[in-house]
Amino acid sequence: MRRFALALVAWVGSAVAGAGGAWAAATTDKLAAIRVQDLHYGDVLFHFYQDDNFEALTRLLAYGQWGRLPHHLADAELLAGGLYLSLGMHNEAGERFARMLTPSTPAGVRNRAWFYLGKVWYARGYDDKAEHALRSVTGLLPPELEAEKTHLLANVLMHGGRYDEAVQILDAFQGRSDWVAYARFNLGVALVRKGQLADADRYLTSVGEMAAGTPEMLALRDKANLALGFAYLQADQPANAKVVLERVRLDGPLSNKALLGAGWANAALGDFEGALAPWLELRDRNLLDAAVQESWLAVPYAYGKLGANAQAAEYYETAMREFDKEGLSLDAAIAGLRSTRLLDDLLAQETEGRLGWFWQLKELPDAPRSRYLYAVLAGHDFQEGLKNYRDLAFMQQRLDAWAGSMEAFHDMVDARQKAYAERVPRADALLATAAPERIERQRGELESKLDAIERNHDTAALGTAVERDQWERIQRVEQAIANGEAGVAGADLEAMKDRLRLVKGVLAWRLDEAMRARVYQQRREIKDLDAALREAQRRWVRVERARKNVPTNTGEFEARIVALSARLGTLQARLETARDRQNDFLEAAAVHELEAQQARLAAYRVLARFALATIYDRAANPPPAAEAAAPESKVPDPVVAPPPGGEAP
Repeated sequence: MRRFALALVAWVGSAVAGAGGAWAAATTDKLAAIRVQDLHYGDVLFHFYQDDNFEALTRLLAYGQWGRLPHHLADAELLAGGLYLSLGMHNEAGERFARMLTPSTPAGVRNRAWFYLGKVWYARGYDDKAEHALRSVTGLLPPELEAEKTHLLANVLMHGGRYDEAVQILDAFQGRSDWVAYARFNLGVALVRKGQLADADRYLTSVGEMAAGTPEMLALRDKANLALGFAYLQADQPANAKVVLERVRLDGPLSNKALLGAGWANAALGDFEGALAPWLELRDRNLLDAAVQESWLAVPYAYGKLGANAQAAEYYETAMREFDKEGLSLDAAIAGLRSTRLLDDLLAQETEGRLGWFWQLKELPDAPRSRYLYAVLAGHDFQEGLKNYRDLAFMQQRLDAWAGSMEAFHDMVDARQKAYAERVPRADALLATAAPERIERQRGELESKLDAIERNHDTAALGTAVERDQWERIQRVEQAIANGEAGVAGADLEAMKDRLRLVKGVLAWRLDEAMRARVYQQRREIKDLDAALREAQRRWVRVERARKNVPTNTGEFEARIVALSARLGTLQARLETARDRQNDFLEAAAVHELEAQQARLAAYRVLARFALATIYDRAANPPPAAEAAAPESKVPDPVVAPPPGGEAP
């Protein structure tokens, strides 16, 4: 899936690195490399490269709405278009491509985008939009895409009954052998629908007789022979139809219709013994197939034409019993569909997490009614509807998860309110102390004191505790000597004074030597104190602001959560309604298909009873000899359904 979106956003050779924007390409096939300049755009690309396209698209739209992608507006718009398209949201993708895919966009990127958009629209049944997108491609795509584009456009034209235009496009096509085979097949079908069977034969026969080495080509070969064979049957050319239908494989997916058609070709030629061979082979196959059901009537019809009335009656009676039995099974299957939720049962088998138009259902639930659902699920419309339902189920899961997040956010707001109520008394007590102003005054006093110490060269004031104690002791001793309280006199007093001068000098020298370093250290500590004080003041302001704003912010968060919860509730209700309607619609389609099978079986039962009654009536009342000898009427027998129609099965 990522490779698909990459084809639209950054084709082979482009990268999410480099310089510049996405609109100045070095070549016509590539977007220029870009350098991620917005963090949120990188977040989107992270989820994109993880193949989580839904999450990438959700974030891309949210970031765009919040203005978080100022450098990647054009890139984001184109990426959104690719993501929308990969998720099958073709309308949104088309709107963006219509705006973004201008002549200034590199031609290769623009053409691929239009091609993929046309492909999605064709798959969804929007033929007019598909044609517009495919015709918006200018020049040539790479060979593989160009071939597919040609065939898509031809199919769109044929759906609209514009066979002449389709023939003109396909007749001019040249390409790889397998695409040429598809072109010839589609061209033959278009000519058949125009009524030009002779011209169609040339193309369909070339496909029906080609050498095929793959299951796909083998199926195409069978389909061409089947289409041509039934076209000849409808044109009342059974001999040609027989030759063509006998080329269909007996073990292929189209063999049932081919066997039925081959039998009708033989019957139209009057060879009822030859018709029995394919019809008896077909009769032993799965009764769910409409061709097999018809063979249960065709076999006794052939026996009746051959005059084997006893065998014909036995086969008619067996057919009625089988039809009755199958009808009861269909009744039970229809009742089962109406009593359960069909789509949820189908999706319960899927473990793959892919979304978008790439996804297809691969397994059916193990239930008796499942055997009847294969024909329903083979329908393109049902598959597309199932994709829509699966996307709705995925969105419901997301909305449920987001609704759970709203509950978590609500709990967070409650916890915040509780914490605020617990902390506000402490905060008020702190704010009442006016601590920053007091600390600011103390800091000023401290700086003034240091200035005075430095100015007065008070070396002792910056000394250590021991040094200050020693300096005070020296001063006390000096004071005692000066007051005559030393207790000594004469030579001893002089000796004491000399020692005191020596000790004081040494201590003064040490204090003076450390003075400058200690002043510098004190200045640094004052600067650190200033930084801490500024941080305290900022926090103080934040506390004051929070004290005022937290109740308001909490109330705003709570209001947003309530609004989002209500919006999610509305979306969940709408989504549930949409899911129910989609489920009812597809269940009705499935029931309608089963009821159509039931009606067909009922019609076949009526035909069988009527034919059996006719046989018994003829046995009880044989016609006169002259009437029995009369030539057989060419009017088709009214008790047997005609061969199924359709030029291109």
